[in-house]
Amino acid sequence: MWCKISITPAELSLLRFLSAELTRGYFLEHNEAKYTERRERVYTCMRIPRELEKLMVFGIFLCLDAFLYVFTLLPLRVFLALFRLFTLPCYGLRDRRLLQPAQVCDILKGVILVICYFMMHYVDYSMMYHLIRGQSVIKLYIIYNMLEVADRLFSSFGQDILDALYWTATEPKERKRAHIGVIPHFLMAVLYVFLHAILIMVQATTLNVAFNSHNKSLLTIMMSNNFVEIKGSVFKKFEKNNLFQMSNSDIKERFTNYVLLLIVCLRNMEQFSWNPDHLWVLFPDVCMVIASEIAVDIVKHAFITKFNDITADVYSEYRASLAFDLVSSRQKNAYTDYSDSVARRMGFIPLPLAVLLIRVVTSSIKVQGILSYACVILFYFGLISLKVLNSIVLLGKSCQYVKEAKMEEKLFDPPPSSTPCKPSSKPQSKCKPSQETLSASVTNQPSHQKENVIPLLVTSNSDQFLTTPDGEEKDITQENSELKHRSSKKDLLDIDRFTICGNRID
Repeated sequence: MWCKISITPAELSLLRFLSAELTRGYFLEHNEAKYTERRERVYTCMRIPRELEKLMVFGIFLCLDAFLYVFTLLPLRVFLALFRLFTLPCYGLRDRRLLQPAQVCDILKGVILVICYFMMHYVDYSMMYHLIRGQSVIKLYIIYNMLEVADRLFSSFGQDILDALYWTATEPKERKRAHIGVIPHFLMAVLYVFLHAILIMVQATTLNVAFNSHNKSLLTIMMSNNFVEIKGSVFKKFEKNNLFQMSNSDIKERFTNYVLLLIVCLRNMEQFSWNPDHLWVLFPDVCMVIASEIAVDIVKHAFITKFNDITADVYSEYRASLAFDLVSSRQKNAYTDYSDSVARRMGFIPLPLAVLLIRVVTSSIKVQGILSYACVILFYFGLISLKVLNSIVLLGKSCQYVKEAKMEEKLFDPPPSSTPCKPSSKPQSKCKPSQETLSASVTNQPSHQKENVIPLLVTSNSDQFLTTPDGEEKDITQENSELKHRSSKKDLLDIDRFTICGNRID
């Protein structure tokens, strides 16, 4: 109800108005909820850099583990598989399979790696460098943007090609043939890895030209392209699943950029006869590229979480989901290799990048003499030690993250069957496995599946709980929130399909 205030014209004066403006007061506690929310948003933005970088560091080490696997354990596994294949007639055929499915996939990866390495010798890096260097700055900027888009498309379709090859080569022979054959799939995989390696080589060459330009204009334009990414991301609607896709894409992009910077440094050091003084000339540009990438990621994620009311705790949930992929690949019922699960989750396929890095290292470093070969052997054992140490630390951290997210019981679920089943409405069991059981299940080798079980290449169990499980519902009467929770669980089943291409907003 409005109160009527009567003011005579004599009381209206400029002095009275100024006095009222100078002495007027207000109380913020009248809208306490609004200001508390604003303060929490500020605190969330302050927490984003730390939580995001914790996720980034964990994801980069996951990519490093999958990348080192190609150089260290994969050759040893291929050797053991070939040794079993050649010595099997001496011991008799005790099993129906000549090789285990994992050994077949290892041999295919090794053969693809060797073939693509020799094919890369027909690509002249020096001619490509001078060809790119002769182009204008604007044209190179457009080419670099096109290469980034092509890299995402290649990664999306490439993992499907490799998965199709692995499944075609290991599919039980009793079934009706529903494929074009192993050889066509193998040729497609070789062609994909070769073309993707050339694509990454063009990216590295363009970055190398930017580093060696006199006025650094191209490098500045390429760095400004990262800030254009903020404009295309922060003003879109993001859910938790979409933000998880973007986070995985950023992890893959950052790790790939680190490898590209390593290739650029190797090529430049070779041109200057491995003069250590030239390394300090490259160091400021390398730091500038890395710092701009980190700053763009922090600003982008800070504003995305602000505009979409997402808390900083969501990055801990993303980290737990990535940790679950690592732990589940060590289970008895594992149906995929860890490097392949990283490729599906983040879009990081190590084979093309490994082929290019081997090609650059072998062309940049000349090995001559017994001492040089001894150094190479010591370096290889050092890589193996680094891989084993990294795997042990990652596995321990992953078990810790899985326990903190209360996801241990999901590790002992059976692998997904060929026919989709409806989610059970019964509450889950309250008993949880002990730490000893979890550790034992992680270190054991995967057991052989029966023939009547169809091992399909489907998404992992971790897709069903991207976010931390809520456990038992405290309030069962909230049916709307429960239905919304179930619908979000269904959407997570398709998350890998869109992760590789970047962030997809429906």
